[in-house]
Amino acid sequence: MDTTHSQPNFTLGFLSHRAPIADDSIGFQIDSHRDSSHPLPSMPLQLMERQTDNNIKENGNCDENGESGDEEREFRILGHSMCLKRRRDGEPSSSASSSSSKRASTEPPQGLELRRSAVRAWGNQSLQEADPDVFGIMEKEKQRQYKGIELIASENFVCKAVMEALGSHLTNKYSEGMPGARYYSGNQYIDEIEILCCERALTAFGLDSENWGVNVQPYSCTSANFAVYTGLLLPGDRIMGLDTPSGGNTSHGYYTPNGRKVSGASIFFESLPYKVNPQTGYIDYDKLEERALDFRPKILICGGSSYPREWDYSRFRQIADKCGAVLMCDMAQISGLVAAKECVNPFEFCDIITSTTHKSLRGPRGGIIFYRKGSKLRKRGMLLNQGDGCDKYDFEEKINFAVFPALQGGPHNNHIAALAIALKQLATPEYKGYMQQVKKNAQALASALLKRNCRLVTGGTDNHLLLWDLRNLGLTGKNFEKVCEMCHITLNKIAIFDDNGSITPGGVRIGTPAMTSRGCLEADFETMCDFLFRAAQIASLVQREHGKVQKCFLKGLHNNKDIAELRTRVENFATQFAMPALDV
Repeated sequence: MDTTHSQPNFTLGFLSHRAPIADDSIGFQIDSHRDSSHPLPSMPLQLMERQTDNNIKENGNCDENGESGDEEREFRILGHSMCLKRRRDGEPSSSASSSSSKRASTEPPQGLELRRSAVRAWGNQSLQEADPDVFGIMEKEKQRQYKGIELIASENFVCKAVMEALGSHLTNKYSEGMPGARYYSGNQYIDEIEILCCERALTAFGLDSENWGVNVQPYSCTSANFAVYTGLLLPGDRIMGLDTPSGGNTSHGYYTPNGRKVSGASIFFESLPYKVNPQTGYIDYDKLEERALDFRPKILICGGSSYPREWDYSRFRQIADKCGAVLMCDMAQISGLVAAKECVNPFEFCDIITSTTHKSLRGPRGGIIFYRKGSKLRKRGMLLNQGDGCDKYDFEEKINFAVFPALQGGPHNNHIAALAIALKQLATPEYKGYMQQVKKNAQALASALLKRNCRLVTGGTDNHLLLWDLRNLGLTGKNFEKVCEMCHITLNKIAIFDDNGSITPGGVRIGTPAMTSRGCLEADFETMCDFLFRAAQIASLVQREHGKVQKCFLKGLHNNKDIAELRTRVENFATQFAMPALDV
């Protein structure tokens, strides 16, 4: 503003505002009469009462020499004397801050309470109040779980403590990075939880922290597996795992018969599977060794999704050493058995071990990675897997970096807390007894099916699952699965090898962990066998009348009296047993 002229070369006009101004000031617009090529810059203005020198000093609006920090100009509007004030360049505005602080200090107590009430209105609603639609669907799912027989080998029921942690305030915190090295601040308690979870993970599987490390951040076992590949391999490097139709997992690399790459493991890396013997259903270790020595994978993978027998980890170790591969085990299906020492221990032979954290562990849905560290193992004076020329394992930094920042963002802290709770339970005698019962129940179910002349892949089971070959009943796994679902029995279809080595969708996988968690014993699984066999009979009848084609077969299931009768029997049976964590 130029205040040197006796006649100012601007006019002052009021602005019309559509909304009230927050600080109760009045807005002005200045129209310049100068040359349009030299427009006046915009300036913040305040309309004030004229202040005396004492007022200015008392309010602190003066510089070190006692002069005011603002330019003032007196003028008259409608006969009233007014003062126009402009803050000098670089000077902070004191009037706005003092005005807002004055409003805050003079805000009535009920104003703050109104704001609190507004937060509670949206933040403290129950699910039923906030979203009746989602609540209603969830209630139906709760009843489905309670009234049904859960035989999917990959599923289980968690305890109330795990559920509480999953639905806790920990979901609010962002914590990218590792404990002690987070991207965000405020993670001191999140660090405590993750460190505790890692300690419990090592304890649960009897591991020494000097020789083993663990990462509990993966969102799933598939994520964990891919983090291992990303950390240790370059794109196009080779991996070898069990063929998916043989019982392997797609995250170990899988191509469909027409060459389609199904998983990221096959897209970014070159995979060649090993298979089971189609006549016995057991892994053919001789052919596995022959393939591995020809293919020379950088990672050899043991473990799978649908293999009912023990794994020969010692033989895998020998093969891995011969071809210079890192030996990795995906123990997602059997991790509970490993923790309870109810199966052969892969930690004695493998370099890296991954797992899900639900399934037989009865924890939240997620993944976990164990890796060796420290000095490498020696055998007959030679380092195992010594192709890299180093006598120390270097997995830790590579795997942790692959999990974050290479593949994931912030970890799910609510999941990690829930996992810590589940891992604590693994060390209890009650959990060991649970896993022993899981195996007994699987044996009882297998024996009951065999007594009814049903065919099982490998003839039985060593763990928590069994594979029922339906071909001698003339059924497909898909049609049988659908009949069971309509009777409130859940299991899953699988592809199996026929005697000629061709893949056929003629089987189902059945697991015992979930119903064992509800308190079922051997006699209860024999009753379940009756239900399963009856479902097979119904499927055969419908198939004879309507054919195998899915569309025609499904028509025969609608309003089927046999299905309705079996569903009633299943519900009456299932509702006898307790349901962990749920009020039903």
